[in-house]
Amino acid sequence: MIKALILGGGFAGIEAAIYLRKNGYDVTVVSDRDYFYIYPTSIWVPTGEATRKDISIPLEDIAAKHGFDLIIDSVIKVDAKEKKVTLQSGKVLDGFDKLVIALGQGKMKLEGIENTLSICGKPEEADELYLKLQELIVKGGGKLTFGFGGNPKDKSAVRGGPAFEVLFNVHNYLKKIGMRDKFELTFFAPMAKPGEKMGEKALVMMDKMFGMTNIKKKVGSKIVRFESGGIVFEDGSRLESDMTMFISAGTGHPILMASDLPLSETGFVVTNEFNEVEGMSGVYAIGDSALLLGDNDWKAKQGHVAEVMAKNVAHNITNPDDKKSYIDHLNILCMMDIGNGAAFVYRSNTSAKMIPLPIIGHWMKKGWGWYCKNSKLNNIPRIPGM
Repeated sequence: MIKALILGGGFAGIEAAIYLRKNGYDVTVVSDRDYFYIYPTSIWVPTGEATRKDISIPLEDIAAKHGFDLIIDSVIKVDAKEKKVTLQSGKVLDGFDKLVIALGQGKMKLEGIENTLSICGKPEEADELYLKLQELIVKGGGKLTFGFGGNPKDKSAVRGGPAFEVLFNVHNYLKKIGMRDKFELTFFAPMAKPGEKMGEKALVMMDKMFGMTNIKKKVGSKIVRFESGGIVFEDGSRLESDMTMFISAGTGHPILMASDLPLSETGFVVTNEFNEVEGMSGVYAIGDSALLLGDNDWKAKQGHVAEVMAKNVAHNITNPDDKKSYIDHLNILCMMDIGNGAAFVYRSNTSAKMIPLPIIGHWMKKGWGWYCKNSKLNNIPRIPGM
């Protein structure tokens, strides 16, 4: 039986494990967390609409349902060509036929980043955002800032959507409890047109939403540093902040950057369209760890693309004469929640849409969270293509 080792317990790694098991392989997953975290629904943790437990699934439960082996440990060294992996515990894993790398990505570190909290970082930070917001509510108000950064060397390594989602969810939460007028909310980003990956129509709609919700905007100036009480920009301005939520742009994972894998300038693993690391037989990189191919400037690393990569790798290992590429599935697809509704966002080479879905959109995203959890646990059938 073919033995596969998967590094990473996120969307890409778990999807690869599920589908490799469906094809009858002996699978081992290594994760530094003992739970699968549904990041797209973590946007409700800061407002108390969900808890971290609500949006987490114990990995041992997923492993038991699908029949793969699980090791909870951190990877400290990868010798890809030899398919040998060293763990923090000192254990060395080798003897595998296939190595699937799904460790995610690193984060660009700006000066003073410790003064910020991220919705896309460690899951514990979502809890800290909730506690900080509650503290300011007790104090009677404050200045809240929400933003994201960019990687000029790889524009696909940007996650802006969750920043908008948390911002609008906090706005609606404060409005609901009758304290919106006690808080100043500001969105910030270093690029001139944050969110332009969604298309020009989406930018116009976003500006209207900022105006309707009395949310201020500070864009187009490089961030110099974060301080305990604010953000300093290259144009000399300073934005005061009692709570800063900031999503750093992605860069190569530090463990992979120290490995023998071929890397892009930014540190992402270079693969072909089938996610194979060429020159290293039986080695694959998927999800945020992999460099996204394609010459369009709107492409972005997203969970659904990571899962397509994972399913394709399982298929391609089984069907080497009928390989599937992820390129045709490269698009932006999300339900951007705002607390009292949502907007359906889609972007491809031929289309750019942002469709408002008042009220129902919020519950559609809630429904997707339920589906994600229960389908991973094999409690309900998978919807084809999802």
